[in-house]
Amino acid sequence: MSIPSVDVSSLKQRYEKAGQSHLFAFWDKLNADEQAQLAQQLDELDVERVNQVFHTAIKADEEARAGKSHDVQPPPPSSVVNTIHGEAEPAKVEHFRTVGLDAIARGQVGVLLMAGGQGTRLGSTAPKGCYDIGLPSHKSLFQIQAERILRLQHLAAQHAHSSASGSANGNSAAVVIPWYIMTSGPTRRDTEAFFAEHKYFGLQKENIIFFEQGTLPCLSLEGKILLDSTSRVATAPDGNGGLYRALRTPYNKGQPHTVISDLEKRGIKYLHAYGVDNCLVKVGDPIFLGVCLEQGVQAGVKVVKKENPKESVGVVALRDGKFGVVEYSEIPESLSEARDANGELSFRAANIVNHFYTTKFLADDVPAFEPEMAFHIARKKIPTVDLATGSPVKPSTPNGMKLELFVFDVFPFCGDKLAVHEVARPEEFSPLKNAKGTGVDDQDTSRRDLLAQQSRWLAAAGATVSDGTEVELSPLLTYTGEGLESFAGKTLSQSGNIEP
Repeated sequence: MSIPSVDVSSLKQRYEKAGQSHLFAFWDKLNADEQAQLAQQLDELDVERVNQVFHTAIKADEEARAGKSHDVQPPPPSSVVNTIHGEAEPAKVEHFRTVGLDAIARGQVGVLLMAGGQGTRLGSTAPKGCYDIGLPSHKSLFQIQAERILRLQHLAAQHAHSSASGSANGNSAAVVIPWYIMTSGPTRRDTEAFFAEHKYFGLQKENIIFFEQGTLPCLSLEGKILLDSTSRVATAPDGNGGLYRALRTPYNKGQPHTVISDLEKRGIKYLHAYGVDNCLVKVGDPIFLGVCLEQGVQAGVKVVKKENPKESVGVVALRDGKFGVVEYSEIPESLSEARDANGELSFRAANIVNHFYTTKFLADDVPAFEPEMAFHIARKKIPTVDLATGSPVKPSTPNGMKLELFVFDVFPFCGDKLAVHEVARPEEFSPLKNAKGTGVDDQDTSRRDLLAQQSRWLAAAGATVSDGTEVELSPLLTYTGEGLESFAGKTLSQSGNIEP
C-alpha cells in the first residue's frame, strides 16, 4: 500500500490551522502503509466541521448544565391526529388510508429503515434485523418487514385498479416502494450478505438501497481529536441523527449516487422512516402518510400513549415553543402527572422512532439548518495513545467524548408544522431491546405481541383461535388484518404459520 494521491504538506497545514496538528505526532515513525492509512483517513475527514460540531455541542451542553428552566407544553391539539380504533371516526381513518394509498400507487413513497445496530444486547453478533424472535415461521425482522412492503405494493396496486382516478393496472409489479436501509460500518457487509442469501425476500434487488451511517472522531474533553493508535483516528458512530448527512453521502465509494439523488430520480416525494427493532411496525403505513399529507407538513412523527406518568420514555412536546422530544427526567412531576379535559395524560405522546419526511425537506431544508443542530455529548473512557510515547492508554475515568445526533433533533426546526400521529401501542409498538428472558422488550414480548395482534385480526374476521393455539399470519397474506374473510366461522386449533 502506498500513500494515496494526497498532498501531505497541505494536509498538515489544514490540520495545523484547525488546531489538530497533534495527529501527525508520529508521522515520521510510521511505515509507508501506516502513513497511507492515516493520510487517507485525515483527508476524508472534515476537520473544520468536527471543530464546529464540538463548539456547538459544548455550548448546548453548558446551557443544559446551567439548569436553565424551559417552558414545556404538550403538542398543540391542531397538530395531533388520533386514529386509534374505538376513539377515531372510522370514515376519517379510511380517508387518511385512501390518501396514503393514492400516493403509494403513484410511486411517490419510499421507506427508510434505520438498521445500524448489532444484536449484541440480544446475545447475537449479527445485525439486529437478522434476529429471529421465535415465531413459528422463524422469519427474521428483515423478512417480516420485506413481506409487509410486498403486501403493501399489492394493496396499493389493487387500490389504484379499483379507483376511478387510478393510473396503475392492478398488477402489483406496477407499484414499487423502494427500501432505503441505513447500516453502519460493522453491519453493512453482513446485512447485504443476508439479503443476498435470502434472495432479497422476494423484492427486486434494484429497489433496495444500502447506505451507511456516518462516524465522527472521538474527542478529548478539550476538543482534540483522539488517536486510536499512532496511525489511526479513534471514531464512533454519529447517532441515528447521522441519517441526515448520510442521505447526501455517496452510498458506494467512487460513485456519485446518494439516497437523495435516488429519491429525486425515482420521483419519490415522501418517506416513512423507522427503526429495525419494532416487530409491529407498519412499514409504509398509508394512514400515517395520509395524516401527514392532509396536514401539509414537511415532517411527522408517530406516537403511542404513555402508559403512566413514571414510564421512562421521551415524549413529543413543545420546549420554549419548539417541537422536540423531551426526556421523562426533564419534565417536573407536576407536569408529568397533569391530565387534560378528557382525563388523558397531558404529556402522553411517547416517541417510537417512526417518522414521515418530504424529500424536499431532507434535500433542501435540513442542510440549511444542520450546522445549528447540537450534537449530544457522551463522556466516555476512550482508549487512546500517549502523544509523547505512543504507548496505549486505557483510562480509568472519562477522558473524552463521543458525539451523537438523534433522529428527532430536526423537530425544533419544523416550526409549528409537525404532524403528531397518535396510534395504538398494542397494534404498532413492541420494541426489541433486551436479551431473552429479561421479560421486558425482549424476544418473548415481541413474539407475544405479534401473535396476540394476529389473533385479534382473526377474531375480527370471525374466526375462533383455540386456547393455547399460536397462529402466525404471513405479512404476504395480510398487512393489517384485511383479506381474512375466508377464516370466518372457522376454528383454528393447530399452531403454526399460515402463508397465502
